[in-house]
Amino acid sequence: MSSNPFLVESETAASRYTHLFACISEDDGGYIVQVRLSSSVKPENTAWGEEIADSFETASMLVAALAAEFSIERERIKIEIRLENITQGTLH
Repeated sequence: MSSNPFLVESETAASRYTHLFACISEDDGGYIVQVRLSSSVKPENTAWGEEIADSFETASMLVAALAAEFSIERERIKIEIRLENITQGTLH
């Protein structure tokens, strides 16, 4: 399984998106990354997409790259994580 980074370009120096929601779901040994970009200034500015990543780390890097591309502030990022068996990822 391979993954390519999201291909995004901002149209102006100022980002047209102010909020990022991402959901990372474990699926068949890989991870599905679903994202939604939105704007509190212009609600009609909304974009969404989905990518497949081979690891949780890659999925996280995709979300981080998208947030950096559009200069979205940390407090305006919401991430939901869905694992098939959450106890397997728990360290004791």
